[in-house]
Amino acid sequence: MVTEPELHRATGDSLDPAAMYGLLRLRIDVFVVEQACPWQDLDGRDLDPSTTHFWFAPTGHREQPIGCLRLLREEWAGWRIGRVCVARPARGRGLAGALMRAALDEVGDQPCVLDAQSYLAGFYELFGFVVSGEEFVEDGIPHLPMRR
Repeated sequence: MVTEPELHRATGDSLDPAAMYGLLRLRIDVFVVEQACPWQDLDGRDLDPSTTHFWFAPTGHREQPIGCLRLLREEWAGWRIGRVCVARPARGRGLAGALMRAALDEVGDQPCVLDAQSYLAGFYELFGFVVSGEEFVEDGIPHLPMRR
């Protein structure tokens, strides 16, 4: 029997080690290995109490995420969404959109920013984001700053 993945939410200071390991592994699988982009994912913000992680995992296996995003509190911008990714086998199931909706439900009407890989700008526009600056290249990948 195939079950739908469960949505999980945890602040950085309440995230258990197994779930954090799973989130980091997924992000490395997508951003470093799949996109062939060596970069320093660990920026010191994942365990911050003001950081909220959202992720989907198979029922009963919260430590094996198949999609995730990170919501940061930014003093200068309100909120920042980042580290949005879905494992290749889980794509096309609407998980990224569901993650965005969950994070934006928490943000409410407050300002929110993100840096979108340029080819995904249209996806983020579906959630009310607009391009807010010039395209820039980060780690060899074109990005666009966006805000809502």
